[in-house]
Amino acid sequence: MANTSESKKLKFASLEEAKEYLLQCKEQNVDVSQKAFLDAVSALNLDDDTMDDLYNWIDENLIEFIDGDELDEDEVLDDDLSDEDLDEEDSIAEEISQLEKTFANASHAKINDPVKMYLKEIGQIPLLDPKEEPIIARQIQEGEQAKEDIKNPDLSEEERKKLQKVIDEGENAKQTLISSNLRLVVSIAKKYVGRGMLFLDLIQEGNCGLIKAVEKFDYTKGFKFSTYATWWIRQSITRAIADQARTIRIPVHMVETINKLTRIQRQLVQDLGRDPLPEEIAEKMENISAEKVREIQKIALDPVSLETPIGEEDDSHLGDFIEDKDTLSPDDYTNNQLLKDEINAVLEGLTEREEKVLRLRFGLLDGRTRTLEEVGKEFNVTRERIRQIEAKALRKLKNPNRCKRLRDFVK
Repeated sequence: MANTSESKKLKFASLEEAKEYLLQCKEQNVDVSQKAFLDAVSALNLDDDTMDDLYNWIDENLIEFIDGDELDEDEVLDDDLSDEDLDEEDSIAEEISQLEKTFANASHAKINDPVKMYLKEIGQIPLLDPKEEPIIARQIQEGEQAKEDIKNPDLSEEERKKLQKVIDEGENAKQTLISSNLRLVVSIAKKYVGRGMLFLDLIQEGNCGLIKAVEKFDYTKGFKFSTYATWWIRQSITRAIADQARTIRIPVHMVETINKLTRIQRQLVQDLGRDPLPEEIAEKMENISAEKVREIQKIALDPVSLETPIGEEDDSHLGDFIEDKDTLSPDDYTNNQLLKDEINAVLEGLTEREEKVLRLRFGLLDGRTRTLEEVGKEFNVTRERIRQIEAKALRKLKNPNRCKRLRDFVK
């Protein structure tokens, strides 16, 4: 009889470490829980192609797992993205059954709650018997293979009809496997309520992961579908939360780092009885400086609305107390307005043509300065003539009587 792994809580620093662990367990004849292993691997945040390669590697090395049902029902991994035992279909079925009873005597009544409507709908779909699962999975694979075979141009009409029938059966099997596991998605999605997305949106993202799991599931590798699909469902939900839940998007890898920092910070608060310093958090996180911890904490802050009420009477808002650095202070605004009035008064002492030339050349009309050529086109004269007019106007402005009015503003 094989030995049982001492701990069901696994943690890997890399994919290579996970593979090495499986090889050692195989060599020592130690059983490994497929759920515990997949949960530990999910923390590595591997992409879809890498996960496919891992499953192929497991198959090639003849690695066998303990069925996920052999786990303790109340086991919970110490991870923000962890779940209780994910075979909660019975409890979800009970919730749906209660909803069905609620609406059984009022089937004519209008149901306004979309969540209850959805739960009532999936509650009418029967669950699969464990013996049916490999049969349906085989039909799906046969259907996929038939899609490739039917592309052969040399097939007879009879052979095409047979292949089309296999394809149709495969599509029906795929829909059956998806619909019978919709309750599993609900059981996982409800763990993420309150993280910035609506419950129905979480379910929808989880369903996308379920569909991907059905497309990639290979029953010949010995995985139970619900455990295999759990990884895809959770990955789809957590990535959607990372992408959509925040006003300012944070990359998935940074979300993982923030979650890790939050767990360590929470643990240190319990151990120290106070808020930990960035240096203490950095020491626990390993390979991260205190400055990096401060940066991560700043990134993790949620945006605050400028309309947030301030005070007991809610008559002030946060935006009222934040300085607008792009706006002039009252003193600067007043000085600028007085300077503008004085410049206009000084320019009025020039001829109409001289005043307009200076205003165009120095951008006093609209803030945009013009070249001599541009001003010349405006007056239909040469650049040289405009230069002469400008020089004459500036000489007039140098008159001590006029300069005196502007000198105080320059000081």
